[in-house]
Amino acid sequence: MPEYPYLLIHGLIGSLRDLAPLFRSRSIQAHMPDLLGYGGLQHVDPSTITLPGQVAHLARWLTERDIERVHLVGHSVGGAIAMLFATAHPTRVASIYSVEGNFSLADAFWSASVARMTPHEADTMLAQFRENPDGWLAKSGIATTASHRASASSLLGNQPASTIQATARSVVEVTGHADYLQAVREIFEGSTPVHLIAGERSKEGWNLPPWALEKAASVTCLPGGHLMMLEDPEQFVSALTSL
Repeated sequence: MPEYPYLLIHGLIGSLRDLAPLFRSRSIQAHMPDLLGYGGLQHVDPSTITLPGQVAHLARWLTERDIERVHLVGHSVGGAIAMLFATAHPTRVASIYSVEGNFSLADAFWSASVARMTPHEADTMLAQFRENPDGWLAKSGIATTASHRASASSLLGNQPASTIQATARSVVEVTGHADYLQAVREIFEGSTPVHLIAGERSKEGWNLPPWALEKAASVTCLPGGHLMMLEDPEQFVSALTSL
C-alpha cells in the first residue's frame, strides 16, 4: 500500500470520482475533490476560476484534512494543474502521474478553441454534448455501452459551460507562457518521480518533449484513448497503482 494517498485532478470536463470504489477495493486511499466550478462548487464565480486558483484550492483542501503529502494524478488539464501544484508546493508531492497532461499550447488545441467562443457558443456546445452523449463518446473513439453512456452523462453534467470556458482561457494563458514549460522541466530534472501515462489511440497527439521521455520515471501506454479511465476504469486504476 502506498505511504501517501493519491490525489486525482480531472481535466476540462467531468470528474474522476467514479474511480473511488476501485481504489477502495484495493484498500488504497485516494481523493477526487471537486475543483472550483465543478460538482458541488459549480456556484463559484467564473472570473475566479484559473489554474493557479485551482492549485490554491487543492492546497487548502488538503490542509483542512491534515493531509501533508500526496501522489498527484493529473489528467489532461489536470496534468497542468498537477505541475503547477508541484512547483508551488514541492514538499507536499511524493510523485506525479501525468495522464496525457498539458505540456504546452500544442496540447491545448481544444481549450484554445473553447477559449475563443462567445458565452452563447460555449453554452450551445455543452448543451449539444449533453443531448447526445453517444456522439461525444464517439469523438474519442469510445463504443457506446450503457455504462459508458451513464458515465458520459455524469461527466457532462458536472460543470456549466462558464466553468469550461474560464478553465480553457486559463489553460491557454498558463501553458502559452515560456516559464510554464521551464518549470515543468525543472520538476522532471528534480527528485520527484514523474510517471507518464497515455492511451494507445491518443498518444501520437500528446506533445511530449524529448527530455520528458528521457527523464520520466516510467512511460505507460494503455489500450484506449484520451478518456482511457472512462473506457476501462479497472484497467486504468490497476495500471496506475502498479507503477
